[in-house]
Amino acid sequence: MRKLVYFVAASIDGYIAAPDGSWEFFGAPDASIGFMVEQFPETLPTHVRAALGVDVPNRVFDTVLIGRHTYEPALQAGITSPYAHLKQVVFSRTLAGSDGVDVVADDPLAFVEKLKQQPGGDIWLAGGGNLAGQLLPAVDELVLKLNPVIAGGGIPLAAAGFQPHRFVPTGTTVLADGVQVMRYRAA
Repeated sequence: MRKLVYFVAASIDGYIAAPDGSWEFFGAPDASIGFMVEQFPETLPTHVRAALGVDVPNRVFDTVLIGRHTYEPALQAGITSPYAHLKQVVFSRTLAGSDGVDVVADDPLAFVEKLKQQPGGDIWLAGGGNLAGQLLPAVDELVLKLNPVIAGGGIPLAAAGFQPHRFVPTGTTVLADGVQVMRYRAA
C-alpha cells in the first residue's frame, strides 16, 4: 500500500510558514537543496528543477497533496502547475481545476484513504498546516526538515487542535547548513 508522507520544512518551534504564508525566513541553504536533489528531487517545483538542471526521475513520490493556501503563492506568480512532474491534488472548496491540477472539494481524509489503496508511488503531503491537521490520522511517515531558526509564530506544522499522534523516530541526517532532516513513522 502507498504511504502518505508529510515532508515539510519547519522552524525549531514548529512553524512551517510565517503568518502571511511566506517561508523565506528559512532561507535556501545549499546543503538543503543538495539533499533534496539527491533524496527527494520530486519535492522541488518544476521550474526550480529546470533552473537547477535537475533531470532525474522521481524517486519516492508520484503524487503531491497541497492545501489551497499553500497553492496560492504559485497562482499569484502565474504558476498553475507547480509540480508538473507529479500528479497534483489541491484541496479547495473555492478554486476551479486548472491544467494539470486536480481540485478536490471533498473530505481530504476520505479522499486520501482511497488514494492510498490505488497503485503507485508514495504520496507527498506538501502542506499546509490546516490540511496536515486534517490528514494527520492518515500520515504514515513524517520527514521534517528542522531549520535552525525560531519563528515565534506563524502557521503550525499541523493545525489540528489537541490531538496527540505518536510517531517513532527512524533516523536523523544533519546537513552542513544546520538543518536536521528528521524521519519518523506513525506509531
